[in-house]
Amino acid sequence: MRYWPYAVSALIVLLDRTTKHIIETTFSTWDTVKVIPGLFEIVSARNTGMAFSLFDNSAAGRTSPLLVAFTVAVMGVVAYLLWQSIRTGKAGSDQGHWSFRLALGLILGGAAGNFYDRLIFGSVTDFLDFYWGPAHFPVFNLADSAITCGAIILMLNLWLVQPRSESKPRS
Repeated sequence: MRYWPYAVSALIVLLDRTTKHIIETTFSTWDTVKVIPGLFEIVSARNTGMAFSLFDNSAAGRTSPLLVAFTVAVMGVVAYLLWQSIRTGKAGSDQGHWSFRLALGLILGGAAGNFYDRLIFGSVTDFLDFYWGPAHFPVFNLADSAITCGAIILMLNLWLVQPRSESKPRS
């Protein structure tokens, strides 16, 4: 039961890949479907950059090898932190808290989902497009959402979860 964060990661990869496959097989590039007019639409886009199109390398048509190496390094660090948390984290510590493990599981799953696309296709499928009038948020996908939610949970964990001290407070 203590390995549940890996199941979360696997579920994120599965859901991410499933949603991307539906978009890739149903839509042509830049096809759109308005879901909530003036707020949200589904659009088929390719992204050679990071989450939310940061460092997009569309002119080259493929993700840069440096970005692939960076993704592997980040996934390695997150997987190591998750493993250490599961192996040594005590329930009362910030690293042993369920929120820390959930955050790392979400980040690992999201990174793995986008990494798969970069490795196999040279770019990542994005399809969620939120906007308000002329202001558009960058198009993103489920993996990007998992990474963002994981990062927010991680920050909240570091801010709110206090490690319990074994010693008594000084008088």
